[in-house]
Amino acid sequence: MAELTGSAADDRPSPPGDYPVVVIGSGPGGLQASYSLARQGIGHATISADPGPGGMFRRWPFFQRLLSWTKPHAPAPRGSRAYERFDWNSLLGDDATTRALQPEFMDGSSYFPSRPEMEANLTAFAERGAVAVRYGCRWTATHLEDGPNGRQFVVETTDGTYRAEALIIAVGVSEPYIPPGPGMEHARHYADVQEAQSYAGKRVFIVGKQNSGFEIANGLLPWARQLVLASPSTARLSVDTRSLVGVRARYVQPYEDHVLGGGVAILDAAIERIEPVPGGDGALSVHLRRTDGGGDLALEVDEVISATGFVCPLQDLPDLGVTTIGAARLPGQTAWWESTTVPGLFFAGTIGQGAKGLQRHGQPSNSGAVHGARYNARLLVRRLAETRFGVAPSRPGVAAADLLDLVTSELAEAPELWHQRGYLARVITADPDAGLLDDGVQPLSHVLDAGGPDALAFTLEADGTGAIYPVLYSRIRGAVSERMIDPDPLLRYDGPDARRVIEEVVGSVVPDAVAR
Repeated sequence: MAELTGSAADDRPSPPGDYPVVVIGSGPGGLQASYSLARQGIGHATISADPGPGGMFRRWPFFQRLLSWTKPHAPAPRGSRAYERFDWNSLLGDDATTRALQPEFMDGSSYFPSRPEMEANLTAFAERGAVAVRYGCRWTATHLEDGPNGRQFVVETTDGTYRAEALIIAVGVSEPYIPPGPGMEHARHYADVQEAQSYAGKRVFIVGKQNSGFEIANGLLPWARQLVLASPSTARLSVDTRSLVGVRARYVQPYEDHVLGGGVAILDAAIERIEPVPGGDGALSVHLRRTDGGGDLALEVDEVISATGFVCPLQDLPDLGVTTIGAARLPGQTAWWESTTVPGLFFAGTIGQGAKGLQRHGQPSNSGAVHGARYNARLLVRRLAETRFGVAPSRPGVAAADLLDLVTSELAEAPELWHQRGYLARVITADPDAGLLDDGVQPLSHVLDAGGPDALAFTLEADGTGAIYPVLYSRIRGAVSERMIDPDPLLRYDGPDARRVIEEVVGSVVPDAVAR
């Protein structure tokens, strides 16, 4: 355990002091990281400005239902590893009391949990998993100083000062963002939307045509007199992209009302300016420049809502040298979710989507959602334990005769590969001294770049057309090759055709595995 240099002013856990690791945040990423650190035996403090667990799920989505689903009655037993494929919202526990918790709190009216049901799930995980968090402790500043083991992080908070060898930031992509522009100060951000009834009879203009914009439009359909959604680019539907990229199908009602003339307009247009209407009793005039070739427009509305997303609340981390990428200001990260410019600084939860991976066919990982980020956090901690605290990872031996069945069953059922397609891979290493070793799940880009002894890595990938297929990578004497297996309409990869390809690749790395 950590040796503390501070003293607790109350009975909350993790008082200010010195710790091996400090975790900031109590959303899914922070809870999973803290739980995993404890299971690795690494002393740490977890702090959060919130009054309780849940992170963004304490407030959003505003209209309650999540986009991620949990299927209480699934083809796999609840609580099994295979069940994780059908449960996108539970965190990963090591025993029955902390596994597959989300179904326990669902009322059966939908397999998309409500926001309160998700919050209850996360609260139960924290309680049953004994995740000790110091709530009501706000992170205010960060700097580096020399410590007994090299550079250490100094974290200033409203409760006092923490010092740590490693720092895990799990604050989400949670800072509301309204783009600059003339009159945008008149817009209300998604985070500040009022109760739906308050929009009764009003004309509402929504800036943005992604999920949050259509969520708001969907929720206001019974109340608003008129809804207009606009952004420069044409909205894409997830049913068209056949992926999680695009507006989810459950929000398409505004599209139907737009086509049928039901008081909804969906425009491809950029905002030139927003200004109050003189004598208009609070009305606003929104001036638009069409991006689809049509003429400019001016609309008179009662409310403007900016559904323009969130950015990372990184505080002063850029002053430490943390680089950021993209409009969301995601920190640049290695494949293991460590800052590319500040060693020892890691990122868990949705903020981990800054680690891009290979992105074959342009398909992103699911790191921006719980069902992907939960695996990232667990692997991040395993990596941190190995590289900074000398905790050797488990590397069980694999009998050559069992390898073919192992690969086949994992491609058919492994939830890590399913949820983090193209990002995570299962790795089997042919160690020259110890024989075949199971190196577990690792980021695929790390496996392909790291070099080392002969190895087999296998994953699932997607090409954006709806096709999901396995890819097997072999590393033989330093040369990497890959072999794709044809997509299966039932998404099963343990049939005879797939097994034949698996046998060829496995045999190229470990001939004894397919010996007759």
